[in-house]
Amino acid sequence: MPDILYLGDTTLSTAAAYLAGVLQVSGWTYDYLPSDVAADESLFQKPYRAYILSDYMAVRLSPPLQKKLVEHVSRGAGLLMIGGWESYHGLGGDWDGTLIAEILPVEIANGDDRINCDHPAFVRVLNDSHSITRGLPWNERPPLIGGYNRFVARQGSTELLSVARFSASRNGDNFALSPQGRDPLLVVSRHGHGRVAALATDVAPHWVGPWVDWGSERVKAQGPGAGEVEVGQLYAQFFRQLVGWTGSWV
Repeated sequence: MPDILYLGDTTLSTAAAYLAGVLQVSGWTYDYLPSDVAADESLFQKPYRAYILSDYMAVRLSPPLQKKLVEHVSRGAGLLMIGGWESYHGLGGDWDGTLIAEILPVEIANGDDRINCDHPAFVRVLNDSHSITRGLPWNERPPLIGGYNRFVARQGSTELLSVARFSASRNGDNFALSPQGRDPLLVVSRHGHGRVAALATDVAPHWVGPWVDWGSERVKAQGPGAGEVEVGQLYAQFFRQLVGWTGSWV
């Protein structure tokens, strides 16, 4: 049986190709369901090692199936929600008030939570010793993102990354950055015997922004049934470590 159930990010020939490629080069297998297809009970007969929800509307995962997923996490599976216009509340995600929302390490807004960044938004590390974040040059080479869902970390959770937003101005040949606030970007916790992670930004364009090219080396990857992608090696390492922690591989 595949290691991971991956739901969302439009299709494997478009946005989902990015994470599918990372999963492939990391040695993990997956079952995949596009964003416009509702999940059915056959997908939940046996638990996967990890579940990934990314740009997948809550309405596509019925309350009985959400209950099964929560039960699988309680028994030791992992759950990762990745940001997007159809994640968290977003624009049609509507995960607030659901059974899935109850076990996430963040509180989801009950209105539009999308923050689209047309000025610099830097990823800021808060804990670089965690297995998700360690070994990456967060301070020497901080990545930037293009947007995210704004949420609040729950009490008792662990915030690993935040996003620091700036406004930019130009005076002649000089540019200046002015701080505009910070929000949680990556928050983790546990539910029963399982691990749960909430990433506010996307894994694929457009919200992932320059983060997709993080690193001086290039990684080409293509998951089964997916389009080929080329990404920065540090981007690939981060998402490998994120999924690896979620599924308790590390």
